[in-house]
Amino acid sequence: MSFEFTDLEQAQSTNGLYMTVVPGIPSPWTEAAKGILHIKNISWSAIRFDARDKAMRAWTHSRSAPTLMNEHDSPRSDWLEILHFAESHAPEPALLPEEPALQQQALELCKLICAESGLGWNRRLHGVHSGLTGEGGFPEPIAAYLGSKYGYDPEAGATYSQQVADQLSQLATVLQQQRSLGQPFYLGNRLTAVDIYSATFMAMFKPLPPTECPMLDLIRSAFESVDDRIQQALDPILLEHRDFIYREYLELPLKL
Repeated sequence: MSFEFTDLEQAQSTNGLYMTVVPGIPSPWTEAAKGILHIKNISWSAIRFDARDKAMRAWTHSRSAPTLMNEHDSPRSDWLEILHFAESHAPEPALLPEEPALQQQALELCKLICAESGLGWNRRLHGVHSGLTGEGGFPEPIAAYLGSKYGYDPEAGATYSQQVADQLSQLATVLQQQRSLGQPFYLGNRLTAVDIYSATFMAMFKPLPPTECPMLDLIRSAFESVDDRIQQALDPILLEHRDFIYREYLELPLKL
């Protein structure tokens, strides 16, 4: 289901489901949340996030996006909270396996991608480190802001690249094993949340082309700035999987 943009004042005065979204950038946490709501066919409206807007911060209780706002419920900013909301609000199609062992495996892979110290987190800090050391990555003012916000440690700077490479390799190994069984998904023979997170988080390495993802050029350059270690770990199967998931399940072009 597609969505429409609205403003903060309208959202605060009208009951419904709203979510703050990062504007102009395919922020993977935001795009994954959009994708989950789309697949679940859940009706919602988007509010472009503005970190300078004190009223928005007061309403969402958050300094980041996405934050899901559902009438009188507490705001949901954590990726897992948003996923669980969608699973309970629209049980079908389920994005977590029902069988306990498979569900646990799915959640572990989701955490590998989304959680603190996961793929997205480490890739962002790698972009910060690269930007602050003149090795590509985010432009220096953006790198300084993100570094302060997300706990960048200069002494750990050299380790971010290896962590990203290791996590990419773990994901690629799972997909290779699945391909050997004739399956295009991370688990079993159907779409799960892992597929959505993996597809959307590939933007941090190689965003979709401008016709499908008309993003800010300076952020595109930052996302595409990878070192040799990460480039070697970015197995083509990860991007092939991304293209398959977007083509078959997600909304294109992206609405940023």
